[in-house]
Amino acid sequence: MTVNKTSAGLRRLYHQRISHPPFKDASQVVAWLGAMQGQDYLGTKWAFGLRLPGSTEAAVEQAIVDGVVMRTWAMRGTLFFVAPPDIHWMLGLLAPRQIAGNKGRYRELELDDSTLSRSTQLIVEALQDGKHLSRPELFTILEANGISTAGQRGVFMLQRAGLERLIYQGEMRGKDTTFHILKAGQTLPRDEALAKLAERYFVSRGPATLADFVNWSGLPITEARAGLESVKSQLIEEVINGQTFWLSPEKHQHPEHTLYLLPGFDEYILGYKDRTSVVEPQFLDAICPGGNGIFKPTIVSDGQVVGIWARTLKKKTVEIILEPFTSLSSHEMEVIAERAAEFGSYLGLEAVIK
Repeated sequence: MTVNKTSAGLRRLYHQRISHPPFKDASQVVAWLGAMQGQDYLGTKWAFGLRLPGSTEAAVEQAIVDGVVMRTWAMRGTLFFVAPPDIHWMLGLLAPRQIAGNKGRYRELELDDSTLSRSTQLIVEALQDGKHLSRPELFTILEANGISTAGQRGVFMLQRAGLERLIYQGEMRGKDTTFHILKAGQTLPRDEALAKLAERYFVSRGPATLADFVNWSGLPITEARAGLESVKSQLIEEVINGQTFWLSPEKHQHPEHTLYLLPGFDEYILGYKDRTSVVEPQFLDAICPGGNGIFKPTIVSDGQVVGIWARTLKKKTVEIILEPFTSLSSHEMEVIAERAAEFGSYLGLEAVIK
């Protein structure tokens, strides 16, 4: 079956549960998606809020404090939020490849196996008895024990402890991340974990291609293909612009309003290698200027990115600054006003559109 770009975008909005979200709490959101980009802490909280109608930033923050959702280096050396039942099998599948990929950097930073083992031991000991320590606090402990954290040494030592499934990132304390002990858990046989990750990805993000899955997961293409093959019978195949896409057979519901204010780094954008199904090629640089890896919040209408936006927090208001790529219709502006009000309610502030 062949579908157009608008249909592809609308289906993704539905399958990602941006439209018609059924969730009651943050753990349900991330369990559905498998993992959510987590490098932009504030933005990811809105990615949760967007999929939790009527929720507040405070409620999402509390879910992070309580460990209902966990942030770790799940794949590609990048921070993601995951659900507690998924963190061990996912890292069991994806962490070894990340550790192997870090070997050159470990050598450059003079982080040999002995140093990494000792630093991991010290980090884990410091977090016992339910302690939540910030990055600077953990760095101080490492330095006091003769282990330099200069340059990126400290960051890579913390990451290694995370990849070993011993710690995870929790709430922010001011501008600093806190770290928590990760309770022991079970991994899965590799073929089972591959199938599970592929199912989560294609069911929650379809229509998507094998190349999209490879780009998102960081898996080698042979393993990604094996994962897809094992769940292919549960998916349907479609052709969009000559490319083969896979998605859930679940019939999508057309949203009443098709305009949304998405955060930067949302899975709607970052979950795919080829983003031209939802972004016209001439606008790709606007959402990620110069390909610098910093993705701006986007305005999505009828499944297509039609602009970017930013927020400025005031004492009692949040200013929403719109930068549409082309003129927006009066109806689109009406819906933006509704979406801005929802965002303001989420923050506990009055929204003002600029």
